[in-house]
Amino acid sequence: MRTTPPFRAEHVGSLLRPKRLLEARAEQQAGTITAEQLRNEEDAAIRDAIALQEEVGLESITDGELRRGSWHMDFLYEIGGIERSQDNLLSRFHNDAGDIEFRPTKPEVKSKLTLDHTIFGDAFEFLAANTPKGTPKLTVPSPSMAHYRGGRAAIDESVYPELDAFWADLAEVYREEISRLADIGCTYLQLDDTCFAYLNDPTERANLNARGESGDDQHLVYINTFNEAVKDRPDGVTIGTHMCRGNFRSSWVAQGGYDYVAEPLFTQLDVDAFFMEYDDERSGTFEPLRFVPKDKLVVLGLVTSKKPQLETKDELKRRIEDAARYIDIDQLCLSPQCGFSSTFEGNSLTVDEERAKLALVVETAAEVWGGS
Repeated sequence: MRTTPPFRAEHVGSLLRPKRLLEARAEQQAGTITAEQLRNEEDAAIRDAIALQEEVGLESITDGELRRGSWHMDFLYEIGGIERSQDNLLSRFHNDAGDIEFRPTKPEVKSKLTLDHTIFGDAFEFLAANTPKGTPKLTVPSPSMAHYRGGRAAIDESVYPELDAFWADLAEVYREEISRLADIGCTYLQLDDTCFAYLNDPTERANLNARGESGDDQHLVYINTFNEAVKDRPDGVTIGTHMCRGNFRSSWVAQGGYDYVAEPLFTQLDVDAFFMEYDDERSGTFEPLRFVPKDKLVVLGLVTSKKPQLETKDELKRRIEDAARYIDIDQLCLSPQCGFSSTFEGNSLTVDEERAKLALVVETAAEVWGGS
């Protein structure tokens, strides 16, 4: 077993919101309770989430993203210069029953990007103060997410006539954020990214080409910006990135294996660990893992967070063995394929089913790699 992150048994971050927290959020929006009262409800729910993670045996502990409405938008709107557009995005998610339309707000860059405060700093400090054992992990969106949704059209040309200056300022914001987080004790940071997985899908690349951008090599720009963002991270800070193809109410957007982006992604991206969605055939084969360098780890997201059905240990072990044909098994860890609640609505599971999935990850990892 590993004593430093990523651990053999991991999870991506978000957890199902308890009913009372959802009620409190609606009450605060309706004006029947104060923001302070909502925060008290969040505090209580996060303490319970920490206890759940510790009880099942996880060593990395998140706050479940319970204070957020969205896994990424809450962070992006805290960056100086990024504002909510009057127009909403349209994303079409898919599941076994059909399609779901999701219309989140759209971020637009209206002025020079700045970091005016430590984003999620208070949230991390609360998590750390209430985690008696284990390693607190903070999850934030990767720099790519500030561009992918709206692209060039969402960046004011009078502010950034050339995108090189935008990428440079965006990376600087992240460098400062990572430094500030390290100053308050954050040593495990996960930068979540859907873009790298989306761009394996020819449809997604075509969508970028249609809006006047280069879908064929956009991932190379994102890799460079990511590397600039993390290049000055303090010693002792572990950086991971999670890649998935969409996660909203048990539905998904993109499909296709990692083959298109694999070689530059694995050989160039400056991370310690790749958290990878691998719960069904949409994720492709393990063959792209042959490009992963010997000094990096891969967290296999084999347990689906989208469905309540529980995988078997034998099934998970067989898939770990299959992955080990392309990468040393000592470079592998295990997790669910994504969070359980990337937005506040959550996936179609109960808290008990979520707990069973997390416990399965811990128990299987102990049997594969050893542990008490």
